[in-house]
Amino acid sequence: MRLYDPAGNRLYLNAEERATFLAGARRQPARDRTLCETLHFTGCRPSELLEITPARVDLSGGAIAIRSLKKRKDASGAARIVFRTLPVPPDYLDTLNTAHGIREAQKSRKKAAQSIWGISRVWAWKIVKRIMIEAGIPDGPQCSPKVLRHGFGINAAVNGVPLNMLQKWMGHAQLSTTAIYADATGKEEQNIAARMWGLGGIADRLAG
Repeated sequence: MRLYDPAGNRLYLNAEERATFLAGARRQPARDRTLCETLHFTGCRPSELLEITPARVDLSGGAIAIRSLKKRKDASGAARIVFRTLPVPPDYLDTLNTAHGIREAQKSRKKAAQSIWGISRVWAWKIVKRIMIEAGIPDGPQCSPKVLRHGFGINAAVNGVPLNMLQKWMGHAQLSTTAIYADATGKEEQNIAARMWGLGGIADRLAG
């Protein structure tokens, strides 16, 4: 897993691009908006997003359960199903519930087990790509649905989320995979340095 391609191009959205993308998504019809917001706020893979059902949305607990589609095996070598639960913003959940009738769908076993979006992975990819371009994100390696996942990881690391917690949120089997996000660069690294400088300034004033 890499944050840059062989030519040195970013494979993630930086903080400014994430904000631009989110703003653009919020101008879209409900289905497209919630699809993009879910990728933004959970860092899940597009294929994982399309498996989310109303039954996996905890409106009162403020969280979403996502089934990890990466293969996992138990001690005997048999495949096992792994779910991870992510906390999400309450206003996002309100939008999701209003747009898709989550609370009402949860009252029916059949509806609660159906995919919220009910579209193909290719169609979801086209929706995200279109919104990125409309939002003014340059068309390149960083303009793709999969880079939202990397952007989520870097944003979490920059804001001090412990790596073991981020590992859980992203569904990584190994902490070494998650550690790639601690190696933040560019504007993200500058944000980390700014914190250090700010603390240094305080220490200098106290010393003076």
